[in-house]
Amino acid sequence: MKISKAFSRSLWAFHFNAGSCNGCEIEIVATITPRYDPERFGIKLVGSPKHTDLLIVTGPVTKKMGPVLRRVYDQIPDPKVVLCVGTCGQSGGVFYDSYNLEGPIDEIIPVDVYVPGCAPRPEAIIHGVVTALQKLERLEGGEK
Repeated sequence: MKISKAFSRSLWAFHFNAGSCNGCEIEIVATITPRYDPERFGIKLVGSPKHTDLLIVTGPVTKKMGPVLRRVYDQIPDPKVVLCVGTCGQSGGVFYDSYNLEGPIDEIIPVDVYVPGCAPRPEAIIHGVVTALQKLERLEGGEK
């Protein structure tokens, strides 16, 4: 995959756990370690949704986290891209029939890129981030 120069700044990502078992979080932490070192390409995790371009969401959305996820999504400036990491965020995974779920992530906020797996490997997460970056480049260029 070729990344063009259209996106001329670093990609800042904000991670949001909507109610997962933390398996995906372990893989996200493994992704940002020196072995893969995404910061050398300008990809960085930030602590505030107001400073991010990419929202990384893990886990199925619990009833208590649904309103918080919507609020976080609304705080991110446009253009923004949402990356859903893990099977639980896509379908509920092993928690699909739980009384405490509001639903998968795409029923709460729009999702642009999915990274399947339980838990997905760091290589898959990096591929998802690159795909999200390409989508962000198109959005900044005025395309859909």
